Amino acid sequence: MSYTIDRQVSGEFDEVVDKATKELSEEGFGVLCDIDVQQTFEKKLEEDFREYRILGACNPALARQALEEELQLGTLLPCNIVVYETDDGDVGVSAVDPEVLLSAVDNPELDRIAEDVRKRFDRVLDELPEA
Repeated sequence: MSYTIDRQVSGEFDEVVDKATKELSEEGFGVLCDIDVQQTFEKKLEEDFREYRILGACNPALARQALEEELQLGTLLPCNIVVYETDDGDVGVSAVDPEVLLSAVDNPELDRIAEDVRKRFDRVLDELPEA
């Protein structure tokens, strides 16, 4: 079972990051953190790495509902979406599959929220230009 929802997309890397951020916003998600892995590895390790950004996305209303059901769920938040350069130089986008992620939590009250987030992430990825 895959723990991510994946797409190969077309476009320049930074444009894909911007488009993903915009589409997340359309679905009610803010990007709480934007980690540039390539830059971090260069700075901290003095090593090269492919273009790779981690977008920590959060929908406050859904996060509140989930935290009210399972207080420790904050350890799994925010939900991450990554934009990365593939081995063949294209751009890939992967989102955590919230249904798989929350299946680790033994709380059926979270199933509805996970399903909602999954549908929103699917719509976000579907709006990105296909490769």
